[in-house]
Amino acid sequence: MVKVPKDIFEVFFRKKPAMILVALRKGGKNRYGSVLAKEVDCTYSHAVKILQEMEKAKLVDFEKNGRIKTIKLTMNGDRIADHIEKIKNLLF
Repeated sequence: MVKVPKDIFEVFFRKKPAMILVALRKGGKNRYGSVLAKEVDCTYSHAVKILQEMEKAKLVDFEKNGRIKTIKLTMNGDRIADHIEKIKNLLF
């Protein structure tokens, strides 16, 4: 398999949203926005904006328990994250 520069992934995908989906998938349990922001190296506000768009697209669900809001992948979000991860592995 030929290895290509890492920048090629960004040709096909916006890096932060794609990596947020993959991070949610790898994390397993419900996750916090602040933790995801740190994992993908973006600001909390940027992560929240991305997650809100993903919620509109029914890729993630927010669950509020008191003051704590957690994020989890929907079934469709999990499938898309799986495909993104496979494509990333093929590129690198």
